Amino acid sequence: MMQLFPSTYFTYKNKQLYCEGVAVTQIVKQTGTPTYIYSKKYFEDASKEFDEAFRAVRHKIFYAAKSNFNLSVIKTFIELGSGVDVNSEGELYRALKAGAKPEKIILTSVGKTKNEIKLGLERDVLMIKAESEEEVYLINEIASSMNKIARVAIRVNPDVNPKTHPYISTGLSENKFGVDSETALKLFRKQKELKNILFTGIDMHIGSQITTLSPFVEAVEKLANLFLILKKEGLELIHFDIGGGIGIQYNDEKTFSVNKFAEALLPIVKKLNCEIIFEPGRYLTANAGILVTEVLYTKKNQHKNFLVVDAAMTDLLRPSIYGAYHHVQPVKLDESRSEIIADVVGPVCESGDFLAKERTIQKCEHGDLLAVMSAGAYGMVMASNYNARRKPAEILVTGNSFSIIRARETFEHLVFDEENYL
Repeated sequence: MMQLFPSTYFTYKNKQLYCEGVAVTQIVKQTGTPTYIYSKKYFEDASKEFDEAFRAVRHKIFYAAKSNFNLSVIKTFIELGSGVDVNSEGELYRALKAGAKPEKIILTSVGKTKNEIKLGLERDVLMIKAESEEEVYLINEIASSMNKIARVAIRVNPDVNPKTHPYISTGLSENKFGVDSETALKLFRKQKELKNILFTGIDMHIGSQITTLSPFVEAVEKLANLFLILKKEGLELIHFDIGGGIGIQYNDEKTFSVNKFAEALLPIVKKLNCEIIFEPGRYLTANAGILVTEVLYTKKNQHKNFLVVDAAMTDLLRPSIYGAYHHVQPVKLDESRSEIIADVVGPVCESGDFLAKERTIQKCEHGDLLAVMSAGAYGMVMASNYNARRKPAEILVTGNSFSIIRARETFEHLVFDEENYL
């Protein structure tokens, strides 16, 4: 039997799907498809819930822009009091354009270029998160040439299994991220030698879409011990960064609430007597968004049903790259139609171009609209122009109104300045 994704932000009224107080069909009439639609109330509620859960300790949320870097989305979290975690020059540029103050920006990434480090120092971001011994020395060298003191945190890899998809696991020793505890201790102990670096904290981020508490508890305990060792040696770090990675519900995952997250971690972090930093992304955005697509054709090959839609792996890559599950449901419910089991596929010339496989869904016709749920994170940010497809529009709904926060790309966008070189 067809299941509908449970949400209080995307609900049916008179058999029509709404985002908050706006009918999805009303939006699509203006924007066409495929189109991303986000609920601003979801962003607000998730952010406030996270903040409230950790009220017992000094803490700061830095929104992970990589999950959804639309300027209006970033601005929403800035207005809610969040800082921004950026992973590149481009994300830094976006954060600043959205109104983030440099002192509320963290510059991360496992492979920062010299220019990115220099830019972070020029802009005087809150801190640069170093992920290797060589990077620490390079930051020191660049800061020296600029006559600046670089605020630096070290990302430590706690070698903890986050029990998530291997492509989004970042906390094991086999992963490329961070340094091991021994290397971190060695670097922190060089504080006096590194004349142009001020170490400010220990950071971790063990992975994404983590649905059990135990990996977080194990990792935080390990790094809290490291923090306390350094404190005894006289190195007063001012923050402890837990990163992000809290899993959300896409299908039938048994997830945990942010209150349970706080309940498990507060007894550990209270002992540190410093500011606790979080970098949530998916948790704040994934279930705030949907991707709306139109059915182009229905077809049947022997016993297999296909719904060919106008959205593709170029619009939402997660199913193709991770085999990720996204609930797919009709924008208009019609109880008179029978149900079928079908693959929802796109028009791109790749067998990996699918949004869903073997799904029970009401029988569709040409022109019907489908909603791909839980698409607010790692959707538009991973979109591409493969097959010279134009990237979709993005919409932000606030109560009973909506606004276009990124128009659909034009054909001129696709060629950019290439015509100048013909």
